[in-house]
Amino acid sequence: MDWKIFATTFATIFLAELGDKTQLATMSLAATTQSRVSVFAGAALALLAASAAGVIAGALIGRSFPEKWIHRAAGVAFIAGGVWMLVRAR
Repeated sequence: MDWKIFATTFATIFLAELGDKTQLATMSLAATTQSRVSVFAGAALALLAASAAGVIAGALIGRSFPEKWIHRAAGVAFIAGGVWMLVRAR
């Protein structure tokens, strides 16, 4: 296992998930039930499944396209998302 990649991935995902709608939904569910273990298990399994889908998709895309084009496409997608949010905010 590459511990540097593990630590970078953990830190990135952990910080990205803090305060997002997933965490807020999990907090809401935990606040309205006595079965907090079930909420934790469900949330953990959902994040695990979403992460697995991301890893599989990333591996397939990485085999099919050059890294340079993946970076460019990601950049265009982020810019387009930012422009869409700006336009929508009006």
